[in-house]
Amino acid sequence: MAPPLSRGTCPEAGLDTDEIARIVPELTSYLAPDPAAGRPRPWCAGAVVLAGRGRDVVLHEGVGWAVRYGGYDEAADTGIELPREQWVPAAPDTVFDLASVTKLFTAVAAVRQIEAGTLALDAPVAAYEPALKAAAAHGITLRHLLTHTSGLRPELPLHDEPDAAARAARLAAEEPLTPPGTARCYSDLNLLLLQTVLESVTGSGVDRLIADGITTPLGMTATRFRPPASWRPRIAATEDQRRPWGKLDRGMVHGIVHDENAYAMGGVAGHAGLFSTAWDLALFCRALLDGRHEGIDGVLGRDAVRLLLGGVPGPDGERRPLGFEADQPWFMGELAGRGALGHTGFTGTGLVLDPATDTFLVLLANSVHPSRTWREGSAPRAAAATRLARAVRSPRAAS
Repeated sequence: MAPPLSRGTCPEAGLDTDEIARIVPELTSYLAPDPAAGRPRPWCAGAVVLAGRGRDVVLHEGVGWAVRYGGYDEAADTGIELPREQWVPAAPDTVFDLASVTKLFTAVAAVRQIEAGTLALDAPVAAYEPALKAAAAHGITLRHLLTHTSGLRPELPLHDEPDAAARAARLAAEEPLTPPGTARCYSDLNLLLLQTVLESVTGSGVDRLIADGITTPLGMTATRFRPPASWRPRIAATEDQRRPWGKLDRGMVHGIVHDENAYAMGGVAGHAGLFSTAWDLALFCRALLDGRHEGIDGVLGRDAVRLLLGGVPGPDGERRPLGFEADQPWFMGELAGRGALGHTGFTGTGLVLDPATDTFLVLLANSVHPSRTWREGSAPRAAAATRLARAVRSPRAAS
């Protein structure tokens, strides 16, 4: 059996060498402020970018610094740099906190249970976990959770609750703002409810469901919740997390999940908490692209992959993938428009897979290092995706 991915050249992959060669210099330019371009701060301290087509990875490079700052000076709006010898360069194998990219793995775990018959897409979530009283009262289903049409608000400060029981009770009591199924509102709460359902019906934590059912079968050896201390030298630092910009006073976060709710939950949550590398995420992208035709051995059958990626009709009549975002130019650039799928994470992470051209792009950055107040949008993501789109010379793989 051929390996899922290998290093290749642009000509071998049917990609334009000059377009791919522009990705790293353009990304590097975002590591410095450019007031003339309306960018008063760097977009990130460091990043790793990977691009490929078919089984060929044609680009996999790190730029900048995985660790550069020891803190953030709010009054001066500057990062407090560590001694130069303590800076850690971003390398191809740097591990990043994926933040909301975690949601994709929780969605796959849910579709695995749908395929197995343990869950049903249109069943009320309260049928599986009666403690979810508000969901029961409003008829929230798995379909609503997986397409962000539950009507729930984007987030709750669950980290302010004193213990796990209080967090669970607050989540269970949360009422939707709009009737389920009538509008789309992206919400962390959808994936937290989904986590509750998954753990209730399987008796396993979402970390085990993802490890046993997704990352281990795919050979994603650098992807997990709660990375061990031995990984810390490879992990990109995130934020000097303090109030008022942060929701907790934790200091520089490095090697521990950045998301405050996930942190309060012990580092394992349906909406955030996974750490990974660009190569591992490329394996994930490749498996999904191939799985549309042949399934993913040990993970999902073909029809389940098609349900995941092809999705279901939304309130506006358009089909919505399950867990994924579809055709979003703000981070997919010119890859958007033909059925591209992907997701981003608050820390600066993101991936895109494009079935129309059989291409995939992973861009992982620590754009909240040293402070989330430095985040400057998604222009670097969109620029890299546009270069990949323009690099495609010939169509490959039909949907």
